[in-house]
Amino acid sequence: MRGYLASSIGVTCAAALALPLAAAPTTAAATTGRASPAQGPGPAPAEAHVPGGTQSLPLAPLAGDRAGAAQQGVPRRDTRHFSLVGVVWDDAVAELHGRVQVRTRSVATGAWSGWRDLETHDAEHAADPGTPEGPSGRVRGATAPLWVGESDGVEVRVRAADETGDKGAVPAVTPLPAGLRLELVDPGKGAPPQPGTGAAAPGTGDRAAPTPESDPASAANAGLAPLGAIEIPAPTRDRTESGLLALGGTLTGHQRTTPHVGPRPSIVTRRGWGANEKLREKKPVYTRTVKAAFVHHTSTGNNYTCSQAPSVIRSIQRYHVDSMGWRDIGYNFLVDRCGKIYEGRAGGVAKAVLGAHTLGFNADSTGIAVLGTYDSEKPSPAAVKAVARLTAWKLGLHGVNPRGQTYLKSGGGNLYRKGRNVRLNVISGHRDGFATSCPGKQLYGKLGTARSSAAKYQGR
Repeated sequence: MRGYLASSIGVTCAAALALPLAAAPTTAAATTGRASPAQGPGPAPAEAHVPGGTQSLPLAPLAGDRAGAAQQGVPRRDTRHFSLVGVVWDDAVAELHGRVQVRTRSVATGAWSGWRDLETHDAEHAADPGTPEGPSGRVRGATAPLWVGESDGVEVRVRAADETGDKGAVPAVTPLPAGLRLELVDPGKGAPPQPGTGAAAPGTGDRAAPTPESDPASAANAGLAPLGAIEIPAPTRDRTESGLLALGGTLTGHQRTTPHVGPRPSIVTRRGWGANEKLREKKPVYTRTVKAAFVHHTSTGNNYTCSQAPSVIRSIQRYHVDSMGWRDIGYNFLVDRCGKIYEGRAGGVAKAVLGAHTLGFNADSTGIAVLGTYDSEKPSPAAVKAVARLTAWKLGLHGVNPRGQTYLKSGGGNLYRKGRNVRLNVISGHRDGFATSCPGKQLYGKLGTARSSAAKYQGR
């Protein structure tokens, strides 16, 4: 997304960003799936590691700052295993002006990393005001999450930014938000595939076949893949157009006669990446149509392999829901560096699911996040191609030209007031709708290529 904030001018994309699980979590922790470990810098209790969960610990004032207004942190300490880290605070609209840094200890090597910056982002990944998700009372402010790989030790420090005052005056600091907590997320293991889906895992032969009631997230993709499938296959263009005509939607007579829709790419389902369906709200919320796609980067760093991508996504889902208080993962789709596409928020890949990816412009749009950070590192050609293929199909379902522009009504944000009709590219970067560096300079610079490629996939 972007570097840490030293002022309130820019914010990052992330999705839009704790310590060991206790043996007996508090009542509040038990109801949320979040555990608060014993306090203190010593090692965590020696217990068997159980994959999956969020460890959470309040930050405390660092030496020399009794009030905690300028510096807070967690001293170096042992933890149970985690792979993704972030910092959250109580008020979702409060801004963290300053620097958040973390270092972690690798399980594989036992070595400590250097200090790494967590990118602060002040709610630009969020539900629009007035939607069921927005005023839930559970939503928190947060940094972007950072993927660090399997780790068992952590240290974090947060330093408030100095305010610019009159020349010669003693600099003041912007107070840090209240309720700062360190969140350590263990992605856990993905759910084993069900039999009959073409990818049953060993030892699951006696497992009952899924039903729409037992697997509603999979049922939302009925007609595209069998119940319990771990992947929605890529059909031929003819079959994609047949499916389009069956969907109907908002197509004009000309679009029905000569549909411009790219072949549907293969998409890993939520079951495929191991989504925890118990975390999310049960009923998806839908918007009217899809007029535009906003491209993001997750700002979780580039230190992941493609085989780890499902774990990264499971961690992001848990961070978005458990730590930030959202209904589900905020993005509608995710793409890894190898070009594999993943279903994001539940509700059906062909449907207009309301996400929480671009504050002010979630209605009538879809959000696509490329795993990684692309401020200085270029996205892979495979990832850019995947964005083009996905938008050619998804936008084509609604008769939208990827090279075109459209109008979206702002739900309110730091660029456009609520109610304003804003003209945007059909394929836009997050920064086009919100003052942020997301999706990073390098990925943003590839959106022109994605638009042209998507139009070609549509046969335009």
